[in-house]
Formats: sequence, structure tokens, C-alpha cells
Amino acid sequence: MYEPENPFHHSVAYKKGFALILTLSALTVIIALSAVLVNYLDEARQDASTSKAMIQADLYYADIKKVFKGFKKKKTLYSVLYLSPVPLVSPDGRFSVIVECKPMSAGVNINWLSFANDVNMTSQYTVAQKTFDTIAQSYDLEDASKLEEMLLEEIGAKKKYVQREQSRLRQKNGIITYKQFADILDRYQYESDDSKIGTVPWDKYFVFNPVSKYADENLIDGNYISAELLAVIFDIDLASVKEEWVPGGIELKTFVQSMAANYEEKLFVKEFLSQARCEIQYEYEGEHFGFRFEDMDGEVRYFEFLGKQ
Repeated sequence: MYEPENPFHHSVAYKKGFALILTLSALTVIIALSAVLVNYLDEARQDASTSKAMIQADLYYADIKKVFKGFKKKKTLYSVLYLSPVPLVSPDGRFSVIVECKPMSAGVNINWLSFANDVNMTSQYTVAQKTFDTIAQSYDLEDASKLEEMLLEEIGAKKKYVQREQSRLRQKNGIITYKQFADILDRYQYESDDSKIGTVPWDKYFVFNPVSKYADENLIDGNYISAELLAVIFDIDLASVKEEWVPGGIELKTFVQSMAANYEEKLFVKEFLSQARCEIQYEYEGEHFGFRFEDMDGEVRYFEFLGKQ
């Protein structure tokens, strides 16, 4: 019997070498980014050599913000930064930072669970509920309905389980940080005595962002989703996905169609989405600290000091 050639027969070798092979364009981006950042950060280090670590983070953030806002080719920039953390070291070795960025929408928004009765968000609700139910079954959670109830309470801003302390959380309804989500998991585990909740790699499935008031902006950045989520959404065997799929290495639509699965156009972005969450790790007086920020559609914001790492 004739069997069509598998377009991904070289994918295993591709997957192994993907992280090691950068195009000339990508390499140029790293060199340029490194040169600019090292220059800025070296000056900041000298200016604040006696300051506390948080002040140092503020200085780093201010200068990195200038660089990121001034970088016009965001797709080229993040196609590199999404692959792996990028270390930057000053020529004299006096300081080093590590820049790591991830796409903000490369997953199912946990807040979509609340749209059961919204006809404009049917696709989003369906994929969120399917993902949650699959996790509950796969990890044999003790009381999935209770956990879902707790999540919906928090999404609805009833504040029953989590106290909002940060101003940004008070201003926006929903679950918009992983810490906020983790607090609910801790409460659930305490009340249900379910140790299995800690074995679920939640960040491979869900993201925690505010919901846009525009339905066509509530989409998944499909080209960067995890193998685990891809397998759930399209009902494909996870082992097969892991053999073939490299986030950022091939378009999701092409991959899904090669697996003879149905691709739902209206659930995924059609063009590159410039929405990244970045973490910076740096050393200060012999200790390691970190901070994070978001770069969303050209606006760098939401600085958060992470403290000692």
C-alpha cells in the first residue's frame, strides 16, 4: 500500500539540533542586543555599586526598557529570546545578567472557564473546560469540581479564597498571575488533602492574563504552545507530539494538519503576537536576584521585583 511521505521524517534530528542552530539574522540580533545591554548595564552597575539589590533592579529595568521599546523588529528579537535564556556578561566580568522571555498567550487562559454562558466566547470556554477536565482525569484529582468552583469564585472577583494585595490585582478581575493561581491551589490542597495537585505542570497548559474586552483578541499563540497542551486540544497522542513538535520551530496549523487533526482557525492568532513576559536574573554582592516585566504590543510595563533567587 502506498504511504505518503511524512513531511516530518527529519523532525527528530531537527529537534535535537534546533536549539544549537541560529540563523545569521538571529545571531546578529543577539550580538546587537548584547552590545547595547552590556553598555547600559555596565553604566548602571557603576552608578549604583553601593545601592541595595532592589535599586539595582530598578536601574537595570529602566535601561532594558529603553532597549526593548526601541527594538522595532520584535518578531526577530523574540524568535531568539523564546528559544532559551540569553546570558549577557560585561567585558571585564564585573557583572552578568540572564534574560529569559516567554510568550504571554502560549496557553489556554484560565479565565476562559467563566465564559460558559457567553456566546462570543464559546470556543475559548470549550477549550478551557476540556483542558481542565483532561487534567483532572489524567492526574486523578480528588475533588476537581471543588477546585473549579474555587477558581470561578476568584475569577468572579468574590475574593473568597485569595486576598488581593497588589494594586494591579485590585484593578482587574480574574486570575492574572501564577502566584494568584498557586494560592488557590494551596487552599484547595489544604481543604481537600489532595497531594496530587502538586504534580500537575499547570504552566504547560494555562496562562494567567486579563481577558480582553474584544473577543478577537482572546486567542492562543499556538506556535509556542507546549506538547502537552497541543496533545489535549487536538486529541493527539502525547508521545507522538513530543517526537515531532518543537515550539517556535514550525507553524501549529501545518503540524496539526500533518497529523490529520482539525485546526480551528478562530482560536489561534494568525500573525506574530508581540506579547512577552520576561525575567531577568542578576548577581549583586555575591547573591542572585531577579525581576520580571511584560512587553505587550510595544509597551514595557509591570515591573515586579522577585527578590533573592
